[in-house]
Amino acid sequence: MPFRIFFCLLLLIVGASALTSYFVSHSIRSVVVTTMGAWLLLQVAYFASMLFLIWRSSRAQSGRQKAKRFDHCQEGRYQSQAYHEGNK
Repeated sequence: MPFRIFFCLLLLIVGASALTSYFVSHSIRSVVVTTMGAWLLLQVAYFASMLFLIWRSSRAQSGRQKAKRFDHCQEGRYQSQAYHEGNK
């Protein structure tokens, strides 16, 4: 998710949380605590999603490298067999 979309969603969720908290409690202190809690929770969720995407990307990349090494080993095996059969 691009940062711009994330930031708009973050403001929307935090604003809705602040309004809901104010209408329920009629306390500015409660609004500040709830808003900071929502802000912190969303930041942690965004950071965790970025870590997950990095992990998934690195895992996919290492899988491709293993496949390339396996293909290269198989090519070497076929070439050596053809070489040995040709020298008989």
